Amino acid sequence: MSSMAPVNVRVNPIGILVFVGGFAIALLYLFGMPDFFRREQRVSMKELLAVSIGLAQRGGLQVKEIYQKHRLGETVKGKTKEGADEMLTNGDLESHRTIFYGFSKIYPSIKVVSEEHDNKPVDFNQISPVATKIDEVEEVIKSDQSIPVSRIAIWIDPLDATQEYTESLTQYVTTMVCVVVDGEPKIGVINVPFQDETIWAWDGYGHSKNLKPGETTETGGSQKHSIIVSRSHQGDVEKVAKSAFGDDVKIITAGGAGYKSMEVIKGSVNAYTHITLIKKWDICAGNAILNAVGGKMTTLDGDFIDYSPSLSVKNERGLLATVNSKLHYDYLDKLGEKAKEMMVANMKNKSRR
Repeated sequence: MSSMAPVNVRVNPIGILVFVGGFAIALLYLFGMPDFFRREQRVSMKELLAVSIGLAQRGGLQVKEIYQKHRLGETVKGKTKEGADEMLTNGDLESHRTIFYGFSKIYPSIKVVSEEHDNKPVDFNQISPVATKIDEVEEVIKSDQSIPVSRIAIWIDPLDATQEYTESLTQYVTTMVCVVVDGEPKIGVINVPFQDETIWAWDGYGHSKNLKPGETTETGGSQKHSIIVSRSHQGDVEKVAKSAFGDDVKIITAGGAGYKSMEVIKGSVNAYTHITLIKKWDICAGNAILNAVGGKMTTLDGDFIDYSPSLSVKNERGLLATVNSKLHYDYLDKLGEKAKEMMVANMKNKSRR
């Protein structure tokens, strides 16, 4: 009886690789990419708040220093729809570089939308690091939230009230940062560089100690309505207000959307309204802070403003901001209707020309 020779089985490594690859593709097709590979970078909102405060203040220092050294270098970059000059200064540009590239260095994946643009090459090694912890934030904010970077966008206004800046009306000048999540304003920072004041708020989590929201009363009887409006982009807002409230209205003109938002937040006026086009970087920070203290900012149609970076930077549907919810809807009924009537009448007049 003869013995059987041993059988040699040769394994083909290429065949094994093909088998394993095919098996992995089948698993991906059936179950999708495992969470380990799909995990997206997340950002601490508490740290992002601290960075936002630090950069708004740093931009403000640039604005102040350029003014004090008489290096404004103002130019006209365009015209508003109403024909007013849109100014650009070295203060706008240097503050933009400070804030924009400060964010870009620490959060390169987050979309930052700024009023200004700069094509000058930047050496990120020359950009000073910014603190991710601030004592006041640590004292006030007791919890945190981690958000995927794809849901976050940052709107910055490196110098609000540029016209007033060139006219030495520095009380109106602010630098602003606003953090939005899924298009909704969540963190707002308004820095007033010439008064060394910064107010900030994170909706649902807390606000700066120096922020004391006003208690504007519901106006009635002989008490005057007080409405703050733009000094350079008024449009027909005074006519609209007087049409809505008669002579029982006090109109205050002021520069800078940031300043006007602060006046509403502090309760110095009943409302801030605007019926001409306004850019979203002008109003985002004020909107976030108003949300955090129970106020409201909407279009004159009563809709909330969407700050998704993929949408237009323009808000063309008017604006109403109040720190009192009931007052907001009362004003919306009166002002909103009259503003729409005025806008329709203006459009008809233009079509006849």
